[in-house]
Order: sequence, then structure tokens, then C-alpha cells
Amino acid sequence: MLPVLFILMLPSLIFGGLTSSGASSQPVLNDNNAIVQNTNDIAFAVNQVLGEGIADAEARIAQDFATTGGDNYEVIKPYATDMSSNVNSFIAQYCAAKGDTWDTISLSDMQAVLRQGKSSLYSYTRTSENRIVEDDNPETKDVVETREEIWYIYTLVYNGEGYFADSVFHLTDGQKALAGDYAENLSLFLGDGMFQYTEYTGTTIASLGDVRFTDGATEVVYFNQLDERWANKPYGTDNIGGYGCGPTSMSIVVSSLTDDIVDSIEMAEWAYQNGGWCSKSGSYHSLIPNTAKAWGLTVEGCTASEPQRILDALGNGKLVVAIMSKGHFTSSGHFIVLRGVQDGKILVADPASYKRSGKLWELSIILNEASKGAVAGGPFWIIGL
Repeated sequence: MLPVLFILMLPSLIFGGLTSSGASSQPVLNDNNAIVQNTNDIAFAVNQVLGEGIADAEARIAQDFATTGGDNYEVIKPYATDMSSNVNSFIAQYCAAKGDTWDTISLSDMQAVLRQGKSSLYSYTRTSENRIVEDDNPETKDVVETREEIWYIYTLVYNGEGYFADSVFHLTDGQKALAGDYAENLSLFLGDGMFQYTEYTGTTIASLGDVRFTDGATEVVYFNQLDERWANKPYGTDNIGGYGCGPTSMSIVVSSLTDDIVDSIEMAEWAYQNGGWCSKSGSYHSLIPNTAKAWGLTVEGCTASEPQRILDALGNGKLVVAIMSKGHFTSSGHFIVLRGVQDGKILVADPASYKRSGKLWELSIILNEASKGAVAGGPFWIIGL
């Protein structure tokens, strides 16, 4: 149940002008389009700050390189095209920090507070290597000189919402707990599929071993996040069993479309190291395209209004990852893999249910229950070779 206080603490951010801090004098509690628009405005504002954080980190990298004596450097930016952030978490932390001054809440104030911490939003790692560089004759294209250079490789690392909780919003333990409740309630209220959680009490399922589905155009290697081999293994500070539908879905995709067999443990670690994990919320939606690209796969975003694209892709042997909201597959948010078409219905690989993975599903169910608030190109991602 969404607490009344929670609604009151979001006057101009989500639900409109319930107090003098709101941009409008009319509440929008019963206007879903207005709520979605407000949420999108917040996401845009947050992404602006994230982009500024990347620029700030690149400036710091340039300063660091100047002290190395190296010949050149490159910057690996996993987040350059798909900013990673849990907007609901930022909103919740900001509101929890306001305390008795909740009537001063506004989008401009929230963005200003976030901007104060942009210089530490991203950190970086640094390695070096010797590279052979060839200089060509611009007219003949022949190699005229070969030399060895020292290159420094910088990789951006997103420090995550935990940094803001401690260093920007300065939340107490009680406020952190309150912010967690706010974020979960907001995700559930909006039904946007951002909060991904599978009912998991620590009870695993017996090891499924090597499971492959061969009834679609592509043979699919199946993994289940509740499998005893990894359900209790870490996904960041969470566990795979409860929060690992994102990396487990990508284990299925990568293992099916490439020569690599990548289980849930390996993929969860990769996701964590590359900015895909979102504390207590599962995975950022950007995990899907970022992982596909990292393994050399093609990936295209797709909407629920393009059913024929989905059917054509599945018929051509591609796989489609979907982020689902409340319905047949989840009570909150959940990644699944669409793996084929049979008799006009959809075959799925549900990383939380072997039983659901063996059923045929009406495409209309999947389209209707796909997340309405998906980002990073979703709610469907078409992935192929």
C-alpha cells in the first residue's frame, strides 16, 4: 500500500501541485499521462547530470594522463550512450533527505543537489600497455614507419546511488531505510518494471543441469536464477535468486547466440563490474543492450506497437529480451527472453520459471504486460548475430 505521506512528499516531482512547491495548482493523481510525463522529465534531468559527470571524469582523466609520460590514451565509456541510473532511487533519496522541509521539493532543486556531486559520480581505473603504431603515407597508403608507444587505458566506473546517499544527501540509516521503501513503492505504483524482484526466500530449486530448448528457430541454452548452483551467489550486494533476472536472461542470450557458455554467476559479476546492477532494484534496463554489444551481438530496441518486428525477428532465429511489468510473469518487474514462435504463439525462456518456459504464450499478453516505462530502447530488445 502506497503511504499517504509518500504521495505528499512528491508534490511537484510526480503527482503535480499538491502544495505551493508544485508547478501546477492541480493534482495529477488521476492523470496517468501527466504522471508519466513528470517521470520522464525527472529522468531527463537526472541524465543531464550523469552526462555532466562523464564530461567531468574525462577532464580528470586528461589531467591524470598528463602526469604519466605516456604517448597516448583511450577512454572506455560503458555509459556514454545509455546512462545508468535508477531514477526512482534518486527521487526517494532526495525526498527522504528533505525531512521536515518536504514543502521545498522541486525538480530544479533536486537537479541542483545532484549536480553538487557530479565530480564524484564516476571514478575510473587505469592500465597501460605497449602498442605497435603504424604511420601510413597519405598518398600511397604504404606503411612508412612502425613504432612502439605506451598507451594508457582508462575505464569509467559508475559509483552508483550509494555515493549520493552518503556523500550528497548525507542520509542517516533511518533515512536510507525510508528511501528504500519510497523507491520500492514508487516502482510498484508506476508499474514501470524498474523494480525487479523474484519471490525468493532462500529456497532454491535443484540443479537443472544442461537444459536446451530446441523447439524454436534457435537452440536456446536455458538458465534459471533460482538454480541451487547460483541462487544465493551475489549480484552486487543482492543475490541472483531474488534480483538476477537481468543477468540470467543475458546468460541465456549470450550462451545461445555465441560460442561462449556464460552462466548466471559469471554474467552477474560482469553486470556488476560494468554498471548493470542496481541495488535492491535488479538491473538497469541498459544492461541488455550493453551486454549484447559487449559480446559482439546486434541489438535493436522495439516497442509494444511493433508486434510484426518481434514475430519476424523470432522467425529469423533472433532472440528478444522483454522487460515485463505486473501480470502473468511478475508482481513488479522482470526480464524474460522470447525465444521463438510456434503455432502463432510465443515461446519464452523465463529465468525464474522453468514451467512458464515450457508454455506457449499469446503475443497479446506479452505486449500488454510489457513495461510502459522502459528505457534504453525497451521494453523489447531484438538481439542477433
